Amino acid sequence: MKNLFITSAFLVLVFASCDNNDSDNNNDPAVTPELTLVTSSNTSGKITYTDLLAATPTVKSFTIASLDAEGISYNSDNDAVIVASRTNNKLETYTGIKSALKAGTDNLMLSASSLAGEFTNARETAVSGDIVVVAQDQLASNGMINKFLVYKKTASSFSLVKSFTTDFKLWGIHINGNDLYAVADLTGDLVYFKDFMNNASGTITATKRVTIAGLTRSHGITYSSSEDVMILTDVASATSGTDGGLIIIKNFSTVFNSTMAGGTIALMNQIRVYGPNSTLGNPVDVAYDSVTKKIYVAERLNAGGQVLTFSYPTSTGDFAPLNVRAEAGVTSVFLLRK
Repeated sequence: MKNLFITSAFLVLVFASCDNNDSDNNNDPAVTPELTLVTSSNTSGKITYTDLLAATPTVKSFTIASLDAEGISYNSDNDAVIVASRTNNKLETYTGIKSALKAGTDNLMLSASSLAGEFTNARETAVSGDIVVVAQDQLASNGMINKFLVYKKTASSFSLVKSFTTDFKLWGIHINGNDLYAVADLTGDLVYFKDFMNNASGTITATKRVTIAGLTRSHGITYSSSEDVMILTDVASATSGTDGGLIIIKNFSTVFNSTMAGGTIALMNQIRVYGPNSTLGNPVDVAYDSVTKKIYVAERLNAGGQVLTFSYPTSTGDFAPLNVRAEAGVTSVFLLRK
């Protein structure tokens, strides 16, 4: 949904969207309207697809060749989902969702994949055009290295273009224009990389890092450029099903720019959703539709996994979700509006 220009000597590309669409899309009357929610799981070997514009939205599940998947995205132009497979340690593209819906079939066709072993312990992707960024979190299998991996995709493959190592644990990422935001796992910090892709492969240094007051451990992140709203999730204690939350920062650009590096975004600049009514325990991912003002959350812990839908809050409080549906092992949510 944003434009990211890669100006390295060997590649010039344009980013058009990112990890979790916030519905900042065009209003071209020739485009058939779509509002689609997709999810991935780390236990079921399935992804789900929901047409939210249907008279009665129905969740459809499809089997993929990855029991454990993260960082899902969906492109309606080629009717394909991309996931970062933690089972196979590959990026994978699965096509034919709409034809499978019509035929009433379950399995999706694997149409593209990256080389195995270029990453392990993937936690999120940011997808735009033919570029996919993977966030790798440290684990013994990858030498305890936190890394961004940048791929160029075709209809049948993914080619590794660049990789950047970081000095902090990774989870959620979001690309905005030329820049990238990342959450620092195990902390309440938000990390900013200006002109992200203009860096050479190797260790990448953050342009700015700030702390979000009251946030214990962030995982999910999404940003609406049309509303200038940043939304973060707080999983807090991984073993508690009652201490999770959502943090919304309005006028984010102004708030972030006025916060010095190493500084803190105060509670007064946040709208916070916490408490037993929210049913937020371990919210690991988030997506936002700026048209309907709805927030979609992948809640990993409670009931073995749930997809929660919230109304956009205008004040801090303990608000119950509008809708709760079971989703075994849900790891990521992605919203596409056209």
